[in-house]
Amino acid sequence: MPDLTLGLNQLDRGEAASADRLLRLVYAELRRIAASRMSRETGSHTLQPTLLVHDAWLRLAGTRNWNWRNRAHFYGAAAEAMRRILIDRARRRRAQRRGGGQAPVTLDGLDPAAPAFDDDRWLALDEALEKLAAEDPAKARFVRLRFFAGLSLEEAALASGISPATAKRWWAFSRAWLFEEMRGP
Repeated sequence: MPDLTLGLNQLDRGEAASADRLLRLVYAELRRIAASRMSRETGSHTLQPTLLVHDAWLRLAGTRNWNWRNRAHFYGAAAEAMRRILIDRARRRRAQRRGGGQAPVTLDGLDPAAPAFDDDRWLALDEALEKLAAEDPAKARFVRLRFFAGLSLEEAALASGISPATAKRWWAFSRAWLFEEMRGP
């Protein structure tokens, strides 16, 4: 996507109106990623993909730290912003409920094509990802690209600079590791 790379470079140089041009270039892809993430939400959610994209863009644009190196770096940052929004939202909703039982966790819940996630599972996943990041930051970034950015194994492998075979091993390991962490003692 040469236009995206050009837009990222213009934004990094501080050119006027480059943020607006960049948003027009990436909006459809960000909306697709957000819709994919929102499809995992339980039926009681009120957040829509469009609002998630807008909130994520505000977080990205608000940082003024616009030194994205390439497409993968930008979409990784966007996926992380969406993840933080969903996690923060889950924390607020959980705090309103003040507790509740722990829901069982299944390995299927860690699949990008898996069914709905509720607030407790989002929070458990976030906590487990933070632990994985402390032990193996590269695998945690890979999981974020795969799960939150919606990249395929091949796309996430390319963005991570690893082979597809290594990506398959990392994905299998990370899913099992996260499952164990989310399951708890």
